[in-house]
Amino acid sequence: MSYQPNRRRHSQSPGTGRWPRMDGEVEFDEYVLACVFSRALEEIDAGEATATEATGLSRAELRDILTRRFPARLAPAFSLEEVNDPALGMEEELLRGMLLTHARAGDIASARFAKIIARRALRNDHLWQDLGLSDQAELSRLLATHFPKLASGNTQNMRWKKYLYRKLCEAEGFSLCTATSCRECNDFKDCFGPEEGKSRLARTKEDWD
Repeated sequence: MSYQPNRRRHSQSPGTGRWPRMDGEVEFDEYVLACVFSRALEEIDAGEATATEATGLSRAELRDILTRRFPARLAPAFSLEEVNDPALGMEEELLRGMLLTHARAGDIASARFAKIIARRALRNDHLWQDLGLSDQAELSRLLATHFPKLASGNTQNMRWKKYLYRKLCEAEGFSLCTATSCRECNDFKDCFGPEEGKSRLARTKEDWD
């Protein structure tokens, strides 16, 4: 069972480079959560993870979100009574801590997205793909909304996962790479190239076709 969010209202306005004014922050947050939950349900159905392992959220947090924001019929698919709170490895704990430090003060949504992003960043695809989003622009919006100071530092349009790990390394006092400058690095495209690829929804549609 997968929950497919309505993406039509949340794409960028053609040619403007700006997000539509019709999208309120709460509405966009709910859309992102729906995308994340869709990915989580795919992993649950495949036996790859439990609901808490897929999202990085506790049972209580998941229950609260599902109760407040989603149809009641969706909650049973997450089998919350059968799962434990997520265990954190050192990498995830450090990344979560950095995100929480930069989250908007007193904003429970920002804190929860910090946990979700830290967990999904451990997956292998582009971060926007592993969050279930349509493209990198949606991830940029999410980070700019909930982690504005952190996001504003990505002035060179570095890939977001690379950027987050670079900031984490800086905070921990060690270097992520040994290149004297990004422009002189042979791996430049790995950090700054376009985050190409298809969204999970597009892949699923192709499978259905």
